[in-house]
Amino acid sequence: MDLYAVADFCLIPMGTGEPSVAHYIAECQRILEKSGLQFKMHGYGTNLEGPWSQVSKAIHDCHAAVHAQGAPRIATDIRIGTRTDREIAPGTGNEGKVKRVEDILAKDK
Repeated sequence: MDLYAVADFCLIPMGTGEPSVAHYIAECQRILEKSGLQFKMHGYGTNLEGPWSQVSKAIHDCHAAVHAQGAPRIATDIRIGTRTDREIAPGTGNEGKVKRVEDILAKDK
């Protein structure tokens, strides 16, 4: 069985000789668009979710694409969570986590 993975990763191109990495990150986002997985970029990374094997492949494919754009080195921080105590509907893992906290905070008002 392929575990459903809810991930956050931050891909950091290194040795590019320039301070901005935006065009490398844009290339990674293009790869994620093609993956068919649920994802959302934020200021310091990307939330990504789906079957573990597909999430891993998408991050691999981002590395390959960014190297192909000329980045000689890449460092990536990855956090991955899985659950077996309940079913997570595909595409709702990250959204569900945020909504749960927002619901708790809404009770404060």
